[in-house]
Amino acid sequence: MCVNWGVSIRKACGTICFDASSYHYKFWWAHQTDVERRIKEICETRVRYGYRHVHVLLRRERWIINMKKTRMIYNDLGPCLRNRHPKRRMKAQLREDRQKFIGPNNV
Repeated sequence: MCVNWGVSIRKACGTICFDASSYHYKFWWAHQTDVERRIKEICETRVRYGYRHVHVLLRRERWIINMKKTRMIYNDLGPCLRNRHPKRRMKAQLREDRQKFIGPNNV
């Protein structure tokens, strides 16, 4: 529209009632693919680590990332990161029948 009619972006956005800041918005999530890949690698090698420990490892590797962003990416990757095993529960043992009372302090 700007090229065909020779108008500025601001006027073109005003004509179609579209906010100019939305036009200039750069999608920030596309830059996170490297961080996502690294978080996934860390979580595959160290299954027991949570997002806090992963964040510490990222900071040691000189990644500049916020704790909240680390947590958001970790949660978005979600269940593919951890394989939790169900707790082993003991089977209920069958009770033996009560012994019959024979004398005092016997049972």
